[in-house]
Amino acid sequence: MSVRPSPIAGTWYPAGARELAESLDLFLARAEVHVPDGRVIGILAPHAGHRYSGAVAAHAFNCLRGMRPEVVAVVSPMHHPHYAPVLTTAHSAYATPLGEIQVDDEALDRLQAELKMRLGVSLERVRRDSEHSLEIELPFLQRVLASFRLLPVMLLEQTPEVAEALGHALAAVLSGRSAVLVASSDLSHFYPRPVAEALDREMLARIAAFDPLAVMQAEEEGRGFACGRAAVAAVLWAARDLGANRVSLLRYATSGEVTGDNESVVGYGAAVIWHQPGETDGSEVRLS
Repeated sequence: MSVRPSPIAGTWYPAGARELAESLDLFLARAEVHVPDGRVIGILAPHAGHRYSGAVAAHAFNCLRGMRPEVVAVVSPMHHPHYAPVLTTAHSAYATPLGEIQVDDEALDRLQAELKMRLGVSLERVRRDSEHSLEIELPFLQRVLASFRLLPVMLLEQTPEVAEALGHALAAVLSGRSAVLVASSDLSHFYPRPVAEALDREMLARIAAFDPLAVMQAEEEGRGFACGRAAVAAVLWAARDLGANRVSLLRYATSGEVTGDNESVVGYGAAVIWHQPGETDGSEVRLS
């Protein structure tokens, strides 16, 4: 079996299994969350090093406790140059210090076919990628879920066309299965804290409004930023197809709260995407 080794264990999060588990459990214990009284379909979590964004991410992952999904689709940006717009792993498993996570090869094959039909592009499978934004979510998933198979997707091309096609393709693949969606994205990067907070409020408002197209347009308009905006939009489109009708924002913070440097910060947000029975659509803002 081909296993993708972790290129970030020991830098972005602890390399030792015990130390990693203890740090995750501490983040999760401190993140008090009112889990929606409905069906959780997906979450949004940041992807900086755990030291910086783990406290925020834990709010989203706590919403998955007690769930037993067959498959978890993690959608992230691809920060490294590549020729393909949509990528995944060529390995059959991901390794973290907490163990190996099996990739759902059948789901990947189906996603490949869906993307080819809808977008005319192939799902490029890569080996030994160094992308952190997908892997950083995996230890949290391992800690809150008993077992699951992984459907990993990395987006290089951040356009509405690609994001929407991927969202509908994901929903087609996951329909009828016990599944969870994870959107991996940080918010604004390297602005003074007051500027960052204004930009992040706008982006989070568009996410809370369950408006994936508006999420994609925020950067073009200069009103909000997210390095994984296409991943967020794709997950929103997929979640809507799968029955979600609400987004609850759970937590917002900046790197300045950890580093003490408020002159150049990165914004982090956590949200849960869910179905509230009896509702058609809507949003709920609950930031702390």
